[in-house]
Amino acid sequence: MVYAEGTPPVLPGLKTNSVRLPGAIIMSAAIMGPAVSTFFNPQFSTPFSGSATPFVYFLCLIAILIAASGIMEMAAVTPSAGSFYTYVTQGLGPRAGFITGGLMFMAYALLPPIEVALIGAYLQQTIQQQFGINIPWILIGLIPWAIMTFLALEGVQSSLRTAMVLFVVEVAVVLLMALIVVASGGAHGLSAHPLTPSASPHGMQGIITGFVFAALSFVGFEGATTLGEEVQRPRRNVPLAIALSTILVGVIYIFCIWAEVLGLGDAKINALTGASTPWNDLAHLYAPWMTPLIILASVSSMFAVTVNSNTGIVRILYTMGREGLLPRFLAHINPKRSTPSNAVLFQSAFTLIVVVIVGSVSGGLGNPDGGSNVYGFLGFLLTLAILIVYVLADIAAIVYFRRQGSTRLLRHILLPALGALLMTALFVAQIIEQTDAPYTWIPWVVVAWVVLLILGAAWLSVARPAILRAAGVVLG
Repeated sequence: MVYAEGTPPVLPGLKTNSVRLPGAIIMSAAIMGPAVSTFFNPQFSTPFSGSATPFVYFLCLIAILIAASGIMEMAAVTPSAGSFYTYVTQGLGPRAGFITGGLMFMAYALLPPIEVALIGAYLQQTIQQQFGINIPWILIGLIPWAIMTFLALEGVQSSLRTAMVLFVVEVAVVLLMALIVVASGGAHGLSAHPLTPSASPHGMQGIITGFVFAALSFVGFEGATTLGEEVQRPRRNVPLAIALSTILVGVIYIFCIWAEVLGLGDAKINALTGASTPWNDLAHLYAPWMTPLIILASVSSMFAVTVNSNTGIVRILYTMGREGLLPRFLAHINPKRSTPSNAVLFQSAFTLIVVVIVGSVSGGLGNPDGGSNVYGFLGFLLTLAILIVYVLADIAAIVYFRRQGSTRLLRHILLPALGALLMTALFVAQIIEQTDAPYTWIPWVVVAWVVLLILGAAWLSVARPAILRAAGVVLG
């Protein structure tokens, strides 16, 4: 398909007014994955922030709400399924939009591999604890990987109603376990100490380093922006859905992680690693009958993220192939099932290759540390990429509203500027504060990717400007 110079591609229209406010809230909340994030992300922070991890999540909630301010303002004036691409392009131009899309592409392409690896690592640990059987995590991970591929080839027809049911069930399980711990008084009684910075065993440096894994838990708060062309009253409901879902999920995180710290005690919390399964331990200590529910909620939440993220990246690959931005074989549609089968198989192969390579070099395919490190390392990488997107979106909001002559200093200048500064500071802090490989060089992988995107955007803007616009739309 070739477009005339200066003519953007015409994409299929979306069904307007088909999603109400609750659906938009669930869209963002479910992508954040409260269950899987509560079960597995804090133990990546605890080696640094220890018992102060609930305080870290509180700080992160405030920072994310500030960073979201500019995004919400842009969503109110330019509602679009293009989300960040549209906002950044409106404010900073198509080259910046292309860079934004490229960073989002990097982030979301890594979501299926990290979830497949995490399912394998978690179930290896769980099966070994419960039954004394040691099954290599890579073999377990092949099962969700195969099901993910099968469902994508068959054509997954998911709905927000299903997402809402899964969301309610998963959140109910984690909240129930947290309430049981609190009602039992925890390991040493109830205390607000974990909600203070003094609880960090490594001081402020530990809080800063633990912050990035808390930020990973909030990735996806912007999910409602992709419904900009389908939600009812988008100029009101999309920003409202972002704010309400972020606050809702943030409060769940803070309460449940506070309960986790109380339930295990400082010594056990400070000894946690990425391969630990603290919520299994909480169930064993306080409510053994909850163990099957914890396991079920964990796996279902991880698998839901796996399938949904895989569906999204497959659509991007298909569209890029259709527009000629990637090899056209990716645009092949299976005539029987009407699914982009080549794109599905390509992403499936990419997922397995990434899992095997990163798992092999970071702990081994039979050691659960290998699977949890895939999640930790690549989760760190994709979170840093998303942080840059948030910065660009807030800067774009400032430029856009200044161009429009806005007089709302707080909403259109100060809050987006503070959000951009906070996200920039968080990114820079990771480069300064990280002391262990590969975390020391992962930020530079993101920097290198940004440089490549800048060079690619510069070349396309001169040599093929129409392709630049098409690429930005697809990546966005």
